[in-house]
Amino acid sequence: MTSLAQPVARQPVIEHMHTVAGQIGRHVQFMEVCGTHTMSAFRCGLHGLLPKNVTLLSGPGCPVCVTAQGDIDLMIDLAQRPGVTMCTYGDMMRVPGSRGSLEAARSAGADVRVIYSALDAVRIAEENGDHHPVVLAAIGFETTAPTAAAAVLRAHQQGLDNFSLLACLKLVVPAMTSVLTLRGRSRRGVEGFLCPGHVSAIIGSEAFRPVADEYGVPCVVGGFEPTLMSQAVVALLEQVRDGRHDLENLYPEVVTPAGNRIAQRWIDEVFEPVVTRWRGLGTIPESGLAIRKAYSGYDARRVFELHPVVAPEPDGCRCGEVIAGLVRPDQCRLFGERCNPTRPIGPCMVSGEGTCQAWFKYGRANAPKPSCQSVTPPETDGP
Repeated sequence: MTSLAQPVARQPVIEHMHTVAGQIGRHVQFMEVCGTHTMSAFRCGLHGLLPKNVTLLSGPGCPVCVTAQGDIDLMIDLAQRPGVTMCTYGDMMRVPGSRGSLEAARSAGADVRVIYSALDAVRIAEENGDHHPVVLAAIGFETTAPTAAAAVLRAHQQGLDNFSLLACLKLVVPAMTSVLTLRGRSRRGVEGFLCPGHVSAIIGSEAFRPVADEYGVPCVVGGFEPTLMSQAVVALLEQVRDGRHDLENLYPEVVTPAGNRIAQRWIDEVFEPVVTRWRGLGTIPESGLAIRKAYSGYDARRVFELHPVVAPEPDGCRCGEVIAGLVRPDQCRLFGERCNPTRPIGPCMVSGEGTCQAWFKYGRANAPKPSCQSVTPPETDGP
């Protein structure tokens, strides 16, 4: 009788990670794009488990953090107008603009309301009547864009004339390619991306194919649990070791190659890609979403005749460089003392997905330590 061969036992994932990193024999840097990945990595101490020659950087995946300072000023301006109700998500309340914050505006009497769903803003518009304008400040990536589109479609179906949307929505893939361009100029490359699980569920894993194929950078879609993130890092290391630049989906329970087609249809019906300004990355073509002409009656920029505002970063704040992975939070002179979660100066300390808050909240000992000194981005690429 022929006996069945026993399966070969696999190394534990962290041990295997160190084995593969040792086979590479040089320093490598990867970037996680999603803010949830950032917080998960710090919460579970992943940085402290990485091989010494591996750095995991945080990228532009925090929607609050990448919102341009000028857009925050527009939100505050609208909130302060008589009779206007401004609806926003909780993280935006304390983000400083050039002249205060939405929280400060509410303290001064403005009608600013925290919502948990974009449709909450439509309901508020229904309850307040035609002569009481309600504005939804829509921030985020492809994860929140479908609900923002659904809010516009619902308002259109119900014939609401007092609802509008201030679209500050961003697209992830153009930001990833912009990071590669910016860091390429600074000679500090990202050799692989841990792609965002939530966004991938909407746009599909194949959306990252151009990054892998055209830029030659490995891309791995991974989940948020410690083991899943570790497996994604191992997959990136194996690609670097083998000289490959593939797209791998290690989160098939949630992410399909094509993504959520219904959500994509809603986005495409209501929005169109436009050039957009990002904090820290400058102006990126086709990286934002604007309301299409067919639904222009719900575009707050048109309804209130708003004009683009370019506002400077808070004095001394380096959030823009942190977002691009060019500096660590502790390389900002404001970090920890003048800027902390109780009294934040920049959005990276405000948001629950911000890198600066992660450093402060979960301790700095396990934080990533890039192998190169920081550089300042060119002025043309500033926020």
